[in-house]
Amino acid sequence: MEKLNAAITIESTTSASTSTSASTATPIASSAITRSDEARVIKLSEVKAAALCLADAFATDDVAMYFIETPDRAKKSATAHWNLHVSILEYIVAAHCMKGLALTIGPNHDCVALWMPPGKNMDDLCTILRSGMWRLHYQLSAEGKTRFFKEFLPLLHDTKTEVLGSRDDDSWYLVYIGTKTSARGKGYARKLIEYVGKMADAEGRPCYLESSNDINPIIYGKLGFEMKKKIQLTRGRRPIELDIMVREPLKGKGS
Repeated sequence: MEKLNAAITIESTTSASTSTSASTATPIASSAITRSDEARVIKLSEVKAAALCLADAFATDDVAMYFIETPDRAKKSATAHWNLHVSILEYIVAAHCMKGLALTIGPNHDCVALWMPPGKNMDDLCTILRSGMWRLHYQLSAEGKTRFFKEFLPLLHDTKTEVLGSRDDDSWYLVYIGTKTSARGKGYARKLIEYVGKMADAEGRPCYLESSNDINPIIYGKLGFEMKKKIQLTRGRRPIELDIMVREPLKGKGS
C-alpha cells in the first residue's frame, strides 16, 4: 500500500495499468534451485524470517523508531519496543509478498528488499486485513498513529507524486532494503537493486526510493540513483531528514 510504505535505506549503518504483476514480471527461480547468492522471491511462509532481517538492519534507524519511541511510550521496555518493531515489519513484508515484490538473498535471509512494482499498491482492504497492517491502528500509541498515518504517509505519498509527476504509477518503488549486520560487505543489497534495475531498464521505467541514512546517497549514487529532494519528519525531538532519490532507466540496458 503506497500510503503504508515505510521507506528507506540500503543498510541501517551505512509502485501502471499496463504493467504486469510482480509474479509474472519476475521469473526468479524458487529457493529450492536458486543459489544462495542469487535473488529469489520471498514466500508468505518466510515472512517472519524476512522481517527479522529487516528488524536487525533497522534496529537503530531514526525513521523506523520514529513511530515506536514516542513520548507516550516512554515507560515501555526495550523488549516492547523491539516486539512492535518486528511486528510492523512482518505486516509490511507480508503485504509486499501479496501485492509487491519481496526479494531476499543469502543462505539465511541475509538481505531483504521490498519493491512495489509499477501500478501496484497495498491500499486495498483485503491486503490490509490479510497482512496484519490493520493492527497498527491498535498497536501504535496515539502519538505513533499521528506520526505514521497523518505525517509520514501523506508526506511520502505527496513527495513521490511531486517528484515523479505523471510517472508516479509507472515506477518501481524501493520501499525497504536492509542487510543483517552479520552479512554486510558481500554485495547482497547491490544485487537486489540491480535485479530490479535491469527490469526497469528493459521497461523504460524509473526507480524511486527514500533514504534516512547519511551514507546511503553515496552508495545509491553508484547504483545510478540521483538526489531529487530532501524532506523532514518534524514531530520528534529533532527533525529527521530523508533523501529522495530516482534512478532513470538506462537506454539499451536490461535486455
